[in-house]
Amino acid sequence: MSTKFITAQEVPNLISDNDIVGIEGFIGSGVAEEIFQEIGKYYDNNNSPKNLTLLYSAGIGDGIDRGINLIAKENLLKRVIAGHWGLSPKLQPLVSENKIEAYNFPQGVLAQMFREIASGKDFLFSPVGLGTFVDPDISGGKLNELTTENLIEKITFHDKELLAYSLIKPNIAILRGTFADEKGNISFDEEVLTLGATSLATAVKNNGGTVIVQVKRKVKAGSLNPKLVKIPSLLVDYVVECSEEINHMQTYNTSYNADFIQSNVIKNAKNEITPLNERKIIARRSALLIPRDAKIVNYGIGVPEVISSVLKEEGINEKYTTTIEPGSFGGIPQGGMDFGATVAPDAVIDQAYMFDFYDGGGIDIAFLGLAECDKDGNINVSKFGPKIAGCGGFINITQNTKNVVFCGTFTAGGLKTSIENGQLKIKNEGKKSKFVDSVEQITFSGKTAIKNGQNVYYVTERAVFKLTNYGVELMEIAPGINIQKDILAHMSFEPCISKEIKTMDCSIFQEKKMNLK
Repeated sequence: MSTKFITAQEVPNLISDNDIVGIEGFIGSGVAEEIFQEIGKYYDNNNSPKNLTLLYSAGIGDGIDRGINLIAKENLLKRVIAGHWGLSPKLQPLVSENKIEAYNFPQGVLAQMFREIASGKDFLFSPVGLGTFVDPDISGGKLNELTTENLIEKITFHDKELLAYSLIKPNIAILRGTFADEKGNISFDEEVLTLGATSLATAVKNNGGTVIVQVKRKVKAGSLNPKLVKIPSLLVDYVVECSEEINHMQTYNTSYNADFIQSNVIKNAKNEITPLNERKIIARRSALLIPRDAKIVNYGIGVPEVISSVLKEEGINEKYTTTIEPGSFGGIPQGGMDFGATVAPDAVIDQAYMFDFYDGGGIDIAFLGLAECDKDGNINVSKFGPKIAGCGGFINITQNTKNVVFCGTFTAGGLKTSIENGQLKIKNEGKKSKFVDSVEQITFSGKTAIKNGQNVYYVTERAVFKLTNYGVELMEIAPGINIQKDILAHMSFEPCISKEIKTMDCSIFQEKKMNLK
């Protein structure tokens, strides 16, 4: 059929009860906001459509009421299979109260799933997730008691363990591009990311389904650059021209910034110096772990972001190329609601291909957050009681990178420190210890890391640990810190202690530069 141009208000009539809906987006980038608004409104007024299955790879929302939150309604949704849950607070109660079936799969696996579905496959085979909560030996990615169907099977092929992910095939795709020509070709001129739009549109079309795309504007046929067309008209059934600019911003924070979509535009910005506090101490010590031959680095959000600032202060940031999991190489990654966008990126590729790069060991060193660690070196960043953050790209990155550094303060909830005469002082201890006997959910498996021969470190402001065959080993302490009073007393387990325990480099605790090379 030829592509039809419709309004967002007409979209709900295209969706039937029990449909399987695949969507794309990364926080606020690539999100078909106006369509989601209308689906939510239509359901409120008509109690339809019902019992939808929703598939998406990355976090979509602002953590309040946008994105997925617009359609997070009991009975509208029956099942959700997602890579990240932390930005959808209206969805999480439906999980904790057993109102919907819920799965959390690695972001990269879901991104690659759409591509596999497009080519007619029934399973995706990958080692990603082994030893984590995604492993069927643990929970198979299931998030509540209502969720019972096993969608992941562990197999052995040529003496190698793999996870076989069942491919749930969507029959509806809701996507976003920048322009649609009169034929229905969709270009991505002003989008900061391409995500998996091509793969998802192909998957749904090859499954006999319906592809709906929100665009900023309709343009004349023949006016688009064909290399910027990511969804050809043959894959598009309906196009919605957005009626309000606020529903088609590049990110939830930025309506339009040309620097997000072109290279060589980095201005001579001021090199702001990060204050010398516990976050900078962690960042500096972490930076010392970068191998001399490293070229590709990855930063998580939070404390790991400070490492990039430290490298810039030291004048060595240009030695390394950064990557962001939704698809960008190089440039200056942005934070907050702009996260996912990059100022002056060198390249932007489809999300699935970025995760191919990650899964194949393309990153030299990765710096990720430290939320909860146990005696076996396992890390939890994905679930804390009823709060479901989800794993996002964490499992893909940490399981396949040779050098992994988890960065965070030793305790949380009120920690206050000072640096006096080059020594670290704990003024007020945090209420919550991050070093527990057993993590609530295994997002990173220490056992799998040892088996894979990875180098794994846990860096805090007062202590540095390394993963060994015997568990977590204390290898360094900050000057001014007492091992018993400031470290062991705040751990639920007793770590191995190196026979050659060292004091962290004194340059870390000085205001002046460290002179990193």
